Amino acid sequence: MDNPSNSIHPHFALQGFHYTLSELQDVAYSLIKEGDKEEQLIGDFLMDWISPHDSILVKTSGSTGTPKNISLSKQAMTNSALSTGKYFGIKEKDTALLCLSAKHIAAKMMLVRAMILGLSLDYTPPSSSPLSGLLKTYDFCAMVPLQLEKSLKDIANIKTLIVGGAPVSGELRSKLKNLPTHIFETYGMTETCSHIAVRPLNNFDPKDAQGSSDSFYALPGIKVAQDDRNCLQIHAPSLGVDSLTTNDVVTLISDREFKWLGRWDHVINSGGVKLYPEQIEKKLGPLVKASFMVTGIPDKELGEKLVLIVEGKVNKTSLRTGIEKLTDLKKYENPKEIYEVENFLRSENGKLLRKEINTMLLAQLG
Repeated sequence: MDNPSNSIHPHFALQGFHYTLSELQDVAYSLIKEGDKEEQLIGDFLMDWISPHDSILVKTSGSTGTPKNISLSKQAMTNSALSTGKYFGIKEKDTALLCLSAKHIAAKMMLVRAMILGLSLDYTPPSSSPLSGLLKTYDFCAMVPLQLEKSLKDIANIKTLIVGGAPVSGELRSKLKNLPTHIFETYGMTETCSHIAVRPLNNFDPKDAQGSSDSFYALPGIKVAQDDRNCLQIHAPSLGVDSLTTNDVVTLISDREFKWLGRWDHVINSGGVKLYPEQIEKKLGPLVKASFMVTGIPDKELGEKLVLIVEGKVNKTSLRTGIEKLTDLKKYENPKEIYEVENFLRSENGKLLRKEINTMLLAQLG
């Protein structure tokens, strides 16, 4: 099979300018030599993409373990771009915005989609408010939840938005209901060339079989299963993935549909009951306005006891009263203690570093 990087779509444009393959190499070289840090990353990736090699070395995020280098075939990345284009109805000459750091797979794939699908791609420095000051509208964009949260007043300038990198909170989802932008949460990882499944966060038809607000739906050609821990297994031959076992606990609806429950490595075993922090946090979300998380800390009787950690100061008495009134919170999901931490540790894409925060709390407790 021909190397997909041997040619680029004739309608591909970067910052408003069209380039031939040889011209793009000059642009990449210029970005590396004269650009800022983020432009250098874009230039590095473009040079890798148009090189004669069939694969690209990329680094995993490290959000759930030690970052590692893995090799992705350019054909798999091309197949992913084509699948995304077909699923979301992205057409040549459509406009797209890159507002993520090119060190991550999500940004690299935005560049690949633009080159393969023939998009007019603009890039802007990654920030928490990437749409601030931008006067243009775009057909397609990818963000992390923090960027979406900070961009709500300008989000109508994006026609279709995909959100990934961290779970979208229930509080944020509630703010999306009446927005005109079609917003989708994605599920994926570096090993799968970004997303392999999506779920609509707004503007979905309840009559549509793929309109559930709780389920992720695999893109065409991708199937899912479970291992004996109820963790998701991914079968995506077009992406070079035969059978990838994850640490994400799911409820399997079919070989194309699943509900995400949480991370296996986050599970709290309290008195023999397995508690999924992400599910408890979803129930607590409407009550806690600050950033927060639940975790387990050592307990003589229970093994681990469930506690709530809030970033900054909080009225514990008022919060406790509110929690007691929650009808969907099961008895064993009620935090035994409420603690305050001045500042949470986060990854670059805004994801809470749970293990580090837990360690910080234990040190604080002495």
